[in-house]
Amino acid sequence: MIRIILVDDHAVVRNGYRRLLDAEPGLQVVGEAASADEANALALRTVADVALVDLSLRGSSGIEAIRGMLARQPALKVLVLSMHEGAGHVTQALRSGAHGYLTKYSEPAEVIDGIRRIAAGKRVFSPEIAQVLAAEAIDGDGVLAHLTPREFEVLRMLVHGESASGIASSMHLSPKTVLNYLTLIRQKLDADNDFKLLHLAARHGLVDIHHALGA
Repeated sequence: MIRIILVDDHAVVRNGYRRLLDAEPGLQVVGEAASADEANALALRTVADVALVDLSLRGSSGIEAIRGMLARQPALKVLVLSMHEGAGHVTQALRSGAHGYLTKYSEPAEVIDGIRRIAAGKRVFSPEIAQVLAAEAIDGDGVLAHLTPREFEVLRMLVHGESASGIASSMHLSPKTVLNYLTLIRQKLDADNDFKLLHLAARHGLVDIHHALGA
C-alpha cells in the first residue's frame, strides 16, 4: 500500500484527489494539509510514502512545505503537482528535494502513474517540465539557481507584494533575518532595487509583471 499525503490549499481539490486516489488499488490517502505549517505538522505525526504537493499555498509556498516535510521524514518521496511551469519554480522544487514535477494539466492517469513511479524510486516529469529543464540546461540562464530555497521563497513572497514583516511572519523568521536575506538576494542577482527584482522574477516565471504592477 502506497500511503499518500495531499498538500493543497483548496479543500475541493484535495477532496477530488482523495476520491481519485483512494479508488485505486494499492493507494491510500493518509493525510491532508492546506499550508506549509500544516504539512510540516502532519509529517511529524503521519508516516507516508509519497506527498503530492501544490506550490501555491497560503503564506509560505510548497517549497517550504517540501523542505519541512523532508526534514521530518527524509524517506518521503515528493511529487509536485502545480500550475507553475517556470524554470525558477521547477529548479527550486527539485533543489528542495522533490522527486518529480507534474503540471495540473496532467491527466488523472498520469498523476496515478507518477505516484507509483515516485514510490518506486523513479523520477517523474510531465513533458512540459522536461522541456523547461532541457532549455535551462542548454541556455545556462539559471540565474535563480544561485539562490538557496529559503532565499527563493523570500523573493517569491516579495514580488507577490508581501512586506518584509509579512514575510517574516509567514516564514517564522525575524524581520532582521528577512532583510538580511533580501540583501543577499539583491547581491546574488545583481539587482539594486525591487523594480529590477520584479522584472527578473517575471522573466523567470515567478510572477506576472502586469498583474504585479496593477496593469
